[in-house]
Amino acid sequence: MQNQADNRMMENLYWWGVPTLFRCPHETNFENCDIGLIGVPHSAGNGTTERDQHLGPRAVRNVSALLRRVHLDMGFDPWETARISDLGDVALPEANDNEASIQRITDHYKLIDEAGIRPVSIGGDHSITGGIIQALGCGQLTGGEKISFLHIDAHTDVFTKVPHFLGAKKSAAHWGAYLVDQGQVDAKSSIQVGIRGNTRTLDWLEPSYEYGYDVVTMKEYRKIGLESTIARIQNQLEGRPVYITFDLDCLDPTVAPGVSNLEPGEQGFLIDEAMSLLHSVRGMNIIGGDVVCLMPTRDSSNMITARTASAIMFEMIAMIAEKYR
Repeated sequence: MQNQADNRMMENLYWWGVPTLFRCPHETNFENCDIGLIGVPHSAGNGTTERDQHLGPRAVRNVSALLRRVHLDMGFDPWETARISDLGDVALPEANDNEASIQRITDHYKLIDEAGIRPVSIGGDHSITGGIIQALGCGQLTGGEKISFLHIDAHTDVFTKVPHFLGAKKSAAHWGAYLVDQGQVDAKSSIQVGIRGNTRTLDWLEPSYEYGYDVVTMKEYRKIGLESTIARIQNQLEGRPVYITFDLDCLDPTVAPGVSNLEPGEQGFLIDEAMSLLHSVRGMNIIGGDVVCLMPTRDSSNMITARTASAIMFEMIAMIAEKYR
C-alpha cells in the first residue's frame, strides 16, 4: 500500500500508469466537471501530407503528468480548486473527410457547452478551432454573445483569397474568416498576435484587416515590446467572453521544433514571452482554449514540443481554475 508521499511521487512519473491528460480522472459524466480536457485528433484540415498532427493528443497524454503542478506565481493548486477531468477524444470516424470531422467536433462541443464545462483542448491541426467555436459561439458559456479571440499564431488563418486548402473548405487556413461570417466570432474585439513569415502574396494580411481583427505582427511586436502588446490585448478583450487559441508555430523553432508549418526565417516567441502574452487575459471571462499543430513525429527525442504544449495547456487551465477559487 502506497502512502500519500509515494502517490505524489508516482503521479509525476509520466511513464507510469494509465496516461490521461495531466493525470486527471477520465470522466464520462459531464455533470461532474468544471474544466474539461479534450483531445481532438484531427489532421485532415491542414490539407497537406504532414498529417501527423492527429497524434498530438496522445503525445501530450504521454508526458503531461510531469506538468501536473501547483501554480507558484498564482499561489494555488488548480487541481484542488476546480473539478478538472480528461473527457477523452472527439470521435472522428470520417477522419480523412475534413468537413464531416469539423461537424463531428461541433456536435461534440455543443454537449460540452450545454453542460457548462469550460474546455481546454489539444489538437490536432488548427481547423479544430473552427469546429469548436461553431459550438461555443453565442452559446451558454458566452451568455449568448459572440466570442472574442486571443489568437497567438505565426499565421492569420483568415485566407479568403482561396475557396479551399487542398480540398479542405473549413480548413486550418479558413476558420478565422468563416466563424465571423457565420456570426460566432466578433473580429473587431479579437486580436491576432505573433504573425510572421514569408508568404506567397503581398496582401496576405488584408483579409484580417478587412474583417476588423487587430493584428500584431512579429515585426510590430519587436518594435513596440511586450508590455505595449499586453496592454493592447487587454484593451481589445476586456469585458468580453475570451477564447484562447494557441498555435505552437508562433514559438521559435528552437523552442518548438515538432510543429507543422514551421516559420524559420524570423524569430518566433520564446517561451517566457508566450507565457506573458497568455497571462494578459488572466482574470477575464475565459470560456476555453486550445493548443494546436503539435506534430509528435517531428519532435525532438526529449519530446520538448509535447512538453511545451502541456505547459501552455497548464497556464490556460490555471487561469480558468482561478474562477473557481
